[in-house]
Amino acid sequence: MKNFYVLTLFPEMIEGVLSHSIIGRAVKDGVINVECVNIRDFSTDKHRHVDDYPYGGGAGMVMQPQPIYDAYKSIEERAKGSRVIYMSPQGKRFDQKTAEELAGEENLVILCGHYEGVDERVIEEIVTDEISIGDFVLTGGELAAAAIIDAVSRLVPGVLNKEESHEIESFSDGLLEYPQYTRPPVFMGREVPEILLSGHHANIDKWRREQSIIRTYRKRPDMLEGAVLSDKERKFLESLKEEK
Repeated sequence: MKNFYVLTLFPEMIEGVLSHSIIGRAVKDGVINVECVNIRDFSTDKHRHVDDYPYGGGAGMVMQPQPIYDAYKSIEERAKGSRVIYMSPQGKRFDQKTAEELAGEENLVILCGHYEGVDERVIEEIVTDEISIGDFVLTGGELAAAAIIDAVSRLVPGVLNKEESHEIESFSDGLLEYPQYTRPPVFMGREVPEILLSGHHANIDKWRREQSIIRTYRKRPDMLEGAVLSDKERKFLESLKEEK
């Protein structure tokens, strides 16, 4: 079983997002386990405060190290040897390669900051990785943590069934996914590409691969540098550039 331990001030945000659809089913089936640890439960303050004014002045509040550290210690034995990820805009940019790497870990601990962040000393003490989901700032790390849990969980055996397979999709081979169609065959005057109705699987595969290259070239040309392409596919890509 894949275990996620989330240190957070708002467990309901994580639990609400991950209790539905594919991930919710995987939790129910016991394929993955998501345990939220409320940092506020470890406050020693009679009012259960977990934040204070920053030394040196400045706007906002900073999460204190002691409640976070004690929350981590409460699950340390069960999550022994696991990586501890701090959701931070200063962290390494999360991508599919990182998701695949994290999917190989049996246990993951994710720390969600809030306010103006957390005391640097607890980061130095327990955190092994800082990860960002993009160059923007959220009010807290919970939504980012849920996104990572979702992306990593999809790669855990038993989470997706055959119809939901992740083997052929965007980013899996360095290209964006080809366009998808379903019934009806005509919608708002737009027809499903005839080749998809032909039943000729080799031609369909070729068309889909070319569409992936076209989409990636038009929408995310930065990805093409690391894409795995055959000689014929590279020639096809060059023809696209020449047409432009």
